[in-house]
Amino acid sequence: MHDLKAIRENPEAFDAAMRRRGVSPETIDKVISNEDERRTLAAELQALKTQRNEIAQRIAVNRRQGLNTSDDEIAGTTLKLHISQLENKERENNYRSQDTVQSLPNIPDNDVPEGPDETHNVEQKRFGSIKNFEFAPKQHFEIGEALGLMDFAAAAKIAGSRFTVLRGDLARLERALGQFMIDLHTTEHGYTEVSPPLLVNDATMFGTGQLPKFTDDSFKTTDGRWLIPTAEVPLTNLVAGEILDGAKLPLRFTALTPSFRSEAGSAGRDTRGMLRQHQFWKVELVSITTPDASTDEHERMTRCAEAVLERLDLPYRRMLLCAGDTGFSAAKTYDLEVWLPGQGTYREISSCSNCRGFQARRMNARFRPAPKDGKPAKPDFVHTLNGSGVAVGRALIAVLENYQNADGSVTIPEALRPYMGEKQNIG
Repeated sequence: MHDLKAIRENPEAFDAAMRRRGVSPETIDKVISNEDERRTLAAELQALKTQRNEIAQRIAVNRRQGLNTSDDEIAGTTLKLHISQLENKERENNYRSQDTVQSLPNIPDNDVPEGPDETHNVEQKRFGSIKNFEFAPKQHFEIGEALGLMDFAAAAKIAGSRFTVLRGDLARLERALGQFMIDLHTTEHGYTEVSPPLLVNDATMFGTGQLPKFTDDSFKTTDGRWLIPTAEVPLTNLVAGEILDGAKLPLRFTALTPSFRSEAGSAGRDTRGMLRQHQFWKVELVSITTPDASTDEHERMTRCAEAVLERLDLPYRRMLLCAGDTGFSAAKTYDLEVWLPGQGTYREISSCSNCRGFQARRMNARFRPAPKDGKPAKPDFVHTLNGSGVAVGRALIAVLENYQNADGSVTIPEALRPYMGEKQNIG
């Protein structure tokens, strides 16, 4: 949610920020004109209410003195009707403003690159060496099906497209990846593990920005709840409506959960394999912090996600997303893209975002700073951050493709062997 006061005080900056995000000038003009109308209505209402109070006081005085008050009473009735009409207009204006503002994305940070799409993202760093295979590397679904441990036909029979059945050592490898990540983040990175609900209500989805803009991207149950598209949703909303002690921030949460996405608009994209699924496991990282600490927290969170890939010795690159490719709720996002030799390209495996106060305003999540000069400080909105630490299914894909052997077997990365009964190979 945007700060309407900031929009009022600097509409030019807001206009420029929204244009960077690709928002149409008509929508921006609508927000500013609605706000101008609201200010005009508020001023008129205040003047009329002051006039009404003066008339009421005059009537009271005249009645005590036995004077005629009929003219003032008529004027008061007329004012009451006028005030009621303006209050209705004000309510209509508020509804329009809320509907428009709620659909607008976050303001990008100043160092976010210009650009309308992913072709304008900027590479920040690379890790690892791309392996030169002595054979033509296969894609993950070719490896999994050849091992007899990845079954798309069975999944389609029982659930439809964009689902996968994993068996045996591949099912265990998927579980091992999730356990390895959650152990790393809780024992070394200072995150608190949470087991959250997988079904949430409208307010929770609204708080992190999934509603109303992305209604079609999520699954809704018949009783009005939503299957979580990411654990970011319940983890971030743990502080919804709260006033936190600033001295106890940051709060850092992590969870290993399934995620559910309808993949609306992705017809024809990544139809083979496990890259784009309706259901997948993911380890999520969420931080709740103060405004002055969120920039450093963003760098820290991204390094925590990178550590997963480095422990697995998977080549990756860090990309700073341009304004047009940055997600709805984010002010700045780093994507980690892992190398997939079967595809011969990098693919996203983690996205770490600083949302600043955008989600906090939607959730009304605040903190109380330390007292100043012995006086209690006014509560301020927290900053929220989220990141994949990392997507388990895509990590499985990356392990299969980067650790494949000429005989069709897959070497298990050393970091995962304690979770695999010390096995060294699959197949």
